[in-house]
Amino acid sequence: MSDPAPIDASRRRHPSLEPVPQDHFAHPSERAFARLLNLYGFAWSYEPVEFPLEWNELGVPTKAFRPDFYLPERRLFIELTVLEQRLVTKKNRKVRKFRVLYPEVELLVVYQRDFVALLEQHGLGTLDSFAA
Repeated sequence: MSDPAPIDASRRRHPSLEPVPQDHFAHPSERAFARLLNLYGFAWSYEPVEFPLEWNELGVPTKAFRPDFYLPERRLFIELTVLEQRLVTKKNRKVRKFRVLYPEVELLVVYQRDFVALLEQHGLGTLDSFAA
């Protein structure tokens, strides 16, 4: 059995592993999504890793992507997207770049319509009830 292709050294040395406290969320919808993960018994971390997407001439990351959740038992990152369409387009560009640079990393993007359906299915209110 041979080892998989090595990960590019410049990508390995830059990810930020600074943890974010579990009670600190960038948007209330993320707190609701965390409640759903807890409901189903998933172990998770909030924004545990930042993946560089662009570097300057010195090799310092200048643009990065930090998925919202990581489920270690499934080795899965989740990005919750409940933004306005104009902002979703920008995020989709980041996701596409992420997938090119890190094809070995599993990422699930949960879009607004799917998130709304989950909220309704579990009686957790509407997306408007989570507006900041």
